[in-house]
Amino acid sequence: MQALARSSGHNGSGRAAKAVCDGFIALADEWISRAANENAMFWFRDTIERIRHESGGDKLAMAIGLAPRRLGKTDLLLTSDDKVHAMALRPGLDPSEWSIDQAARIAFMVASYAGDDAAFAMAFDGFCATAGLNELIALCRGLPVYPAAALLEPRAREAVRSGIKPVFEAVAHRNPYPVECFAEDAWNQMVVKAFFIGSHLWPIQELDRRGNPRLARMLVDLAQERWAAGRPVSGEVWRCVAPHADTEGVAALVRAFETGTDKERSSVALALQQAQPDRIDTTFEQPELRRQVRDIQSRLVAEKIDWKALA
Repeated sequence: MQALARSSGHNGSGRAAKAVCDGFIALADEWISRAANENAMFWFRDTIERIRHESGGDKLAMAIGLAPRRLGKTDLLLTSDDKVHAMALRPGLDPSEWSIDQAARIAFMVASYAGDDAAFAMAFDGFCATAGLNELIALCRGLPVYPAAALLEPRAREAVRSGIKPVFEAVAHRNPYPVECFAEDAWNQMVVKAFFIGSHLWPIQELDRRGNPRLARMLVDLAQERWAAGRPVSGEVWRCVAPHADTEGVAALVRAFETGTDKERSSVALALQQAQPDRIDTTFEQPELRRQVRDIQSRLVAEKIDWKALA
């Protein structure tokens, strides 16, 4: 399966990308102004204009470094309308866990775009290569609003290969970039990596839509290795396995349900509930097990228990 969006990505390039950039800067200005004082906002707005008109990257580098000191690091105070406006500007854009300095750093990066995709991608890669941890997290969270999406993929893939959980999650969580730009191999590696570093799957956008048999097979292998080593298996594994389970996958689902904790059994039941309607009958031969699965599914529906609640 190829990536769902290629070329210049969702934001396009040139004028289309510039419109998204300008729209994001306007949103960031509104969000930041709620918590920053007058002097801080003057600095932010003046810095945006200076970056827009500079030919080198010195002002951008300085601004990215100074953002926490000048603006603070408190979380953005977003309303439901703010989230609607973010989604209207850029489908999938979710700043719900961003801080003020992160929004500013992304806005500064966006302001540097002058219509040259290659130059922007080179500058972004350079900043990521030398960034401190918090700077890198912010820059990666901004991937949805940057132009030149395809040119940024090597850096995005490096981030999800990282063993540093916050860097991984800056790209993997609440971010439409992976589902749009990662090919199947890169997508699968990202999902498997989540389990190795103890990161959850539920914040990954479009997780179910990008599920595939190869990923299911990889996760069954991972579960079997963990069982053999006497280690626990995250219940989120079964969400990706159930819709695409082969013979070994079915056996793994049955084992997880028969031997797992209450939470693990609930995870298997929820995974089967979201798969094909007849998956329970094809997975469990014993009528008693099928009855238990359906009882748990009824409870999940009644209590509105989802993957976030089970994580």
